[in-house]
Amino acid sequence: MRVAVVGAGIIGVTTAYELSTDGHEVTVFERCASVAAEGSFANAGVIAPGYVTPWAAPGMPLKVLKHLFARHAPVRFGAGTLAATPWLWRFVRACGSRTHVANRTRMQALAQLSRDRLADLSTTLRLEYEQASGYLVLMRTPLALAQAQPGIALLRELGVAFEVVDAARCHTIEPALHPGAPLYAAIHLPRDGVGNCRQFAHLMKAHAQALGARFWFGHQVHRLTPGQGVELEVSGPDSAQGLRSESFDAVVVCAGSEAGALLKPLGISLPLLPVYGYSVTAPVRQIDGIPDSGPRSALMDERYKVAISRLGQRIRIAGSAEIGGRPGDLRAAALHTLYKVLEDWFPGAADLAKAQHWKGARPMLPDGPPVIGPSGAPGVWLNLGHGSSGWALSCGSARVLADLVGGRAAPIDVAGLGIERLR
Repeated sequence: MRVAVVGAGIIGVTTAYELSTDGHEVTVFERCASVAAEGSFANAGVIAPGYVTPWAAPGMPLKVLKHLFARHAPVRFGAGTLAATPWLWRFVRACGSRTHVANRTRMQALAQLSRDRLADLSTTLRLEYEQASGYLVLMRTPLALAQAQPGIALLRELGVAFEVVDAARCHTIEPALHPGAPLYAAIHLPRDGVGNCRQFAHLMKAHAQALGARFWFGHQVHRLTPGQGVELEVSGPDSAQGLRSESFDAVVVCAGSEAGALLKPLGISLPLLPVYGYSVTAPVRQIDGIPDSGPRSALMDERYKVAISRLGQRIRIAGSAEIGGRPGDLRAAALHTLYKVLEDWFPGAADLAKAQHWKGARPMLPDGPPVIGPSGAPGVWLNLGHGSSGWALSCGSARVLADLVGGRAAPIDVAGLGIERLR
């Protein structure tokens, strides 16, 4: 079929590749100048299926309220929060135990598939991008370890390879950890790790193009008209040329937070909310006679929900969840938390004079899992709403979507991943 993909973030690029491997004639429309230019640009890069879980969980609303006014709160509310009230209400309703368990099971099955597909692609295509194995979830106190017991039980139930290690073992795994940091224990996941999402996206774009996929950058899709032939109204970089119409057998919407406006005229109302994350990326400090003082792979500060990742010769600190807010408004408090966590664990490891700040929108649905499959409108398919787990879920989501478009059974149970659960 002739298939259009709207959006070239990590979800759109992997979707374009998988559809191309199935023999479809794929055209990708992206409003930015390159792939992975927005939400996929500078994320943490962590790939840890055991920790892919819905935010909507029992007790979460109370936790958010408890830390609402804390100096280093992991969740913050920005300007325009009032408009997010319907989303927040659905989020609270999804925090029930039964709903949480069902959504967690779906997300983790998808995450496991995605990690396996990522490994397969990396090997068969001989992809070279910044990556490292191993993931440490750092806990500062005995209480933190006690509170982590339900999560540890879940990892055991899922068959995830892990071990609980003491502080001494942590320093063996990550020798550059600050010896004076308040470290009690950690969960070590040796099969998980970190990878450069943006580099991977560029590599997948090249491989999709080698299979015949076309990428149109600087092109905005303004309207979809479903039917046996789906019509797209598109504008290009030259505004003087106006809108043009193109027809496809099917279209896959991977447009992230912007998808809602595109789908609403079709009678499709998705409770998508842009939840903003922050990151700081800086070169590893190089000092003659002093060994590398940065992390080897990826770590998570469990208290502040901040990840520290090693990406080649750079360190990335990523975290925060800002509900509401504006894309270009970088809040000093959120950045301060990232700097604090880096200083706690790896003081002096990064050349902060060359640090780059980033804020990106993560398109989140209130209950957690993405929507993958038919939209209900003829010829229109969806692969969106992955939230903060887009990188960790991308390869699996793309494979599932391609199989569904091709009329084949998906490699996992897709019950609960369709749009019907949100109606």
